[in-house]
Amino acid sequence: MRIAVVGAGFAGLATAKVLKELGHEVTIYEKAPDVGGVWSVTRRYTGLRTQNNRDSYAFSDLPMPKEYPEWPTGTQVQSYLEQYVRTFGLKPSLRLSTEVVRAEPAPGEDGWLVTARPSGAPLRAPERFDHLVVANGIFSDPVLPRYEGYPDLVRAGGRLIASSQLNDIESVRDKHVVVVGYGKSACDVAAEIGEVAASTTVVARHLLWKMPKKITGALNMKYLLLTRFGENLFRYQTQETGMERFLHGSGNAVRQGMVDSLGAVVTAQLKLKKLGLVPHGEFSDIASSTVSLSTDGFYEQVAAGKITVHRDTEISRFVVTDGQPVAELSDGASVPADVVVCGTGFHQRIPFLDDAVTRRLMDDDGNFELWHQILPHDVPNLTFAGYNSSLFSPLSAEVGALWIGAHLAGALDLPPLEERRAAVAERVRWMAERTKGKHARGTNVIPFSLHNIDETLADIGIDISSGQKVKQWLLPVDPGAYAELLPQLKEKIASRTVTVDA
Repeated sequence: MRIAVVGAGFAGLATAKVLKELGHEVTIYEKAPDVGGVWSVTRRYTGLRTQNNRDSYAFSDLPMPKEYPEWPTGTQVQSYLEQYVRTFGLKPSLRLSTEVVRAEPAPGEDGWLVTARPSGAPLRAPERFDHLVVANGIFSDPVLPRYEGYPDLVRAGGRLIASSQLNDIESVRDKHVVVVGYGKSACDVAAEIGEVAASTTVVARHLLWKMPKKITGALNMKYLLLTRFGENLFRYQTQETGMERFLHGSGNAVRQGMVDSLGAVVTAQLKLKKLGLVPHGEFSDIASSTVSLSTDGFYEQVAAGKITVHRDTEISRFVVTDGQPVAELSDGASVPADVVVCGTGFHQRIPFLDDAVTRRLMDDDGNFELWHQILPHDVPNLTFAGYNSSLFSPLSAEVGALWIGAHLAGALDLPPLEERRAAVAERVRWMAERTKGKHARGTNVIPFSLHNIDETLADIGIDISSGQKVKQWLLPVDPGAYAELLPQLKEKIASRTVTVDA
């Protein structure tokens, strides 16, 4: 088949690599001048690092360079992806600096017509493809709140930007900076600029629990969050293994005690009580919608007065006082605001699909209805890659790519459509309940990344050994354990072809 992949982040590149190895002709569109998605030089904010350690944040067949630090920088991750492109010969398939403006079903819904525009050039004529893979990412379209008084902020020389647009720390040196949000990007940015800005104020509507990279300075978080045991400390939609049933059944008191004890240690280690930054709720809420590591230096700068946090607060409006742009907050405070950096989440939308197609992808509440975050119910010749907020983005991308390859080869035995509809609707309902509505439009799987991987592989009928899974209960996931899945899929497709021919 001729296949178009939109997006050259982890998911787009993994999908292109797998599909090329399965014999398809693949074209990868990327509007940035480089590969990387959120790690592109055009989108990575100052101070960006991975949340995973180096060994777990990699593809199965290409470990990250050993000289990288345990938590690689954004620049290093992008370089790693460039290495992936070179290693697997993807460069001829890439069309960088080329934005997909429109993708529409071909007549009779027999494939897709893709209209693209290279940077600085006119629109190209539509190209026809047999299949379209949407890999534009769920963290690619930042939300910028609409604040009262925004024109006054701009007229006074102030700026309002997304965290991904803060690419140069010098642009905020000696400025009064307000950072909106308390997620990873907001805290990363605040810690990075706290040393150079005239003032740094964090405005947080909700405080989130954070996990230190090392508990008590000794136990690496990878043994807590990046194992099957750590994942199963939180209740999944179903309990498939005996250990899961124990942890959330007769052993629930033990499990809850472990989680509460960890919360107490984290609270003491980060000095949250002293700083007045203990989040509402229980420590188990750390997994309610996302899992965030504490940013190096953030709480230390709060303690030193370099960062001021206004908790349970929002920006009410902007005003100008004596020529200085000021943010008035809902807690009654007013703070100077030369630059306002918003780490306020992302839209989940696909700008190159028209409204008619988009409506067929979503429920009435705007949630994507995708089987395993990959296959829509009602739009043929279309799949999604990377539409899951996994803790193991490279590995999840690979497994999703294998699923797409198996689907295109007709090697999947899927449940009937109505059964899939009901299962996806129930999954979205569970997501909404579990995350108190913060379920990222049906794309949230954190912290249940391994459950998602297991379910996706079960569809294909391939898997790693039971021995490897046992190891993953106590040891961080090694992506290399999944390196033989593509050969397994090739063998499965080949044997199916022989059977059909016979």
